[in-house]
Amino acid sequence: MGGTPELKLYNTLTREKSVFKPIDADNVRMYVCGPTVYDYAHIGNARPVIVFDVLFRLLRHVYGESHVTYARNITDVDDKINARALRDYPGLPLNAAIRAVTEKTEKQFLDDALALGSLEPTVQPRATDNIAEMIEIIERLIARGHAYQASGEVLFDTKSMADYGQLSKRNLDEQQAGARVAVDAHKKNPGDFVLWKLSDENEPGWESPWGRGRPGWHIECSAMSGRYLGDVFDIHGGGLDLIFPHHENEIAQSRCAHGTDVMANVWMHNGFLQVEGRKMSKSEGNFVTIYELLHTETFAGRRWPGEVLRLAMLMTHYREPIDFSVKRLEEAERLLAKWPAAEPGDAKPDETVLNALADDLNTVAAVQALHALAQSGNDAVFAASAALLGVLPKKTEIDEAAAAEIDARVKARLELLKAKNFAEADKIRDTLAAEGIQLKDGKDPATGERVTTWEVKR
Repeated sequence: MGGTPELKLYNTLTREKSVFKPIDADNVRMYVCGPTVYDYAHIGNARPVIVFDVLFRLLRHVYGESHVTYARNITDVDDKINARALRDYPGLPLNAAIRAVTEKTEKQFLDDALALGSLEPTVQPRATDNIAEMIEIIERLIARGHAYQASGEVLFDTKSMADYGQLSKRNLDEQQAGARVAVDAHKKNPGDFVLWKLSDENEPGWESPWGRGRPGWHIECSAMSGRYLGDVFDIHGGGLDLIFPHHENEIAQSRCAHGTDVMANVWMHNGFLQVEGRKMSKSEGNFVTIYELLHTETFAGRRWPGEVLRLAMLMTHYREPIDFSVKRLEEAERLLAKWPAAEPGDAKPDETVLNALADDLNTVAAVQALHALAQSGNDAVFAASAALLGVLPKKTEIDEAAAAEIDARVKARLELLKAKNFAEADKIRDTLAAEGIQLKDGKDPATGERVTTWEVKR
């Protein structure tokens, strides 16, 4: 590993942290469940984007950029997408309406991920480009006795898999006890899940051996990961909420179709997110999208730069629940303002930062080490280390026009202060700070009036 400490990762499948050993060090493969593109991504969706981007960066550092393949999918066929298309584009044919929803939403997600400082994954497959692969897996499952047709659906037979439930540690008896058997009378077992379902004329569909229909949710990821990473690969990631049923059912499909002992060797899951101590939901009034945080004044009356959102996320360990709060964002902003905007050149990341990340992505310890490094004066090593976390401060270039615009905002703030409108004055100060401009208030020695100067901090 070229001087890098052994990489240890916590594996949800085994419930323990162990040394990561890739199947092939020349081709390390990772799959992460991406968005269902029916609506703008919320701040909870940002967490796996950031967490697994850090892991991607670390794997590239350890094994070489050309030796890591990172696949993150786009789910563009789903009943929620159909509903959104009918709601937003009632005058369009359904397929055109679906395309309008998914293209707009996918573009916004990719823009959001970029603004959060994330690298592009190696491949970003769309579900609708992999229908043939899904049909092939379903055919194989039927042939091997793991799937059956009933009431216009093809279902996975959970009882056909002796060790179903390994990831979530749920057994079939527990699932059956809480199942609504009457609703699912066509199933052999209450826990059986849909692989393929028939489509009405007003629903998207593809021709298949079982009629015109569309895939179930879980089969999509089995097909895409298998196509781009192989029957068995190194790491599968996603949010904690996906362990059951999504990831459990991915494992069942893939293992039974390919006859393998595992689907992925390591399963990693990031923890839940709350906003200001409460579960995020529209009914709570605290549901916030990445776009709103970046571009509007929805959250705490101001916009938040992507690098601040990213650092705030990394200040909590990925497996722990995170409280996304104004206090934490302000703390991240203060840290970034103290860090130098430097270039790594040929410098290598510092060992303390590497050691922290190699210990199951301990970004909390890595950020602490990075902050100490920022005060050391070795800006090149700091920059190389910050780049591993994707939090390298940007150099702010100020031209004459931009400087004049800043002067105007500073003058407007002074007028607000004279009028004792402190809240609006503070908004201007905070927005400038987020852009890397620090204000310094003082007094004119001759008149005693307040004067404000500014400087670029990063």
